[in-house]
Amino acid sequence: MSVHPYDDGHTVAGWTGCGIASAGAAVTGLGVCRASAVWVAAGLGIAVVALLVTWILHLAGWGKGPGRRPKEEWSWRVRDLGARDGHAGCLGCRLAGRGGRRAADGAADGGGVRPAGEVPERGGSAVPAGRAKSAADSGS
Repeated sequence: MSVHPYDDGHTVAGWTGCGIASAGAAVTGLGVCRASAVWVAAGLGIAVVALLVTWILHLAGWGKGPGRRPKEEWSWRVRDLGARDGHAGCLGCRLAGRGGRRAADGAADGGGVRPAGEVPERGGSAVPAGRAKSAADSGS
């Protein structure tokens, strides 16, 4: 969980994209200092790769849609399974042909968001991956 009282969007997609883009900016800056068009072009190419990687991770559910998320979904380990249908008002989802298809049924169940590593059982409750459901899990 974040220690901040707001949803600052720390996600796998965001951190990965930021890291790659930072490397691209450094290469571009090196190209400017060396007066080398090749280095500048390479840095800009890395920036494009950062954009594509971030978009792909977002579409895979490792990002977040626009707007605030519930506090229990602020951790970067939470995967947004609702991204499969697209986030309402999300440019990335619209570009992928997913925008606007997220119906009320996706929003009613929390958008299908669950911490990574938790797998739903047939009974509907989530159990951490690799662990069998016990009597303590079912509350009896």
